[in-house]
Amino acid sequence: MQVFVTGTDTDIGKTVITAGLAAVMQSLGYKAGVYKPFQSGAEEKNGFLISPDLSYVKQLDFYVETLCTYLLKPPTAPYIAAEIDGVNINLSTVRRDFETLKRTCEIMLVEGAGGLMVPVTKDELMVDVAKMLDIPVVIVIRPNLGTINHTLLTINQAKAAGLDIAGVIINRYPLQTNDIAIKTAPRLIEEYSDVDILGIVPEIPDFRYVKPGALINIFVNSIDIEKIFRIKIPKLNLSL
Repeated sequence: MQVFVTGTDTDIGKTVITAGLAAVMQSLGYKAGVYKPFQSGAEEKNGFLISPDLSYVKQLDFYVETLCTYLLKPPTAPYIAAEIDGVNINLSTVRRDFETLKRTCEIMLVEGAGGLMVPVTKDELMVDVAKMLDIPVVIVIRPNLGTINHTLLTINQAKAAGLDIAGVIINRYPLQTNDIAIKTAPRLIEEYSDVDILGIVPEIPDFRYVKPGALINIFVNSIDIEKIFRIKIPKLNLSL
């Protein structure tokens, strides 16, 4: 099973959601992989460019397979980053690498860059990448004021493109909040979109330093894992 993870904005928490889901599935006995077609803001280490997002995936579970096609230094849209770095982005290469990793993994997550309308090339957007891969889409959103508008716009764009929307995950949710906008957002999103809220992940301070087992437990208890991957998981009562 493959899932495309997108968001309503940049810095929405797609990486922690992607990495957490991969770690959960790996811990449940499935061979998991994470594919990142485009890494803007790639970092240099020992003379090589690396993906900080995929480094976090490996931090959670070293045995999750990872692959990135385009490592781009500028922290901006892939189209502009590639233009600055003198790189030619070709979606057929993205498809090839996706299929390569897919052959070795039972579960695969593809993490997009930014949202669906982020430019990838002069003529193609991130939504075109999701459409080309033809896999269900999970939309990661923030909980605070304004998220209903951003979420419904993203859902409408996904529907217009003919994407299969698995559902929405709300990330960094403040559990003790009294903010009426935050408390009513999940219900309103479902009412106005007819798309399921698949999970509400609580705010995790310094998430990069949380032990993998603790993060996996949070995900198992906060997200409908079976609905995301559309499979029955007999081992879901995992105790860590």
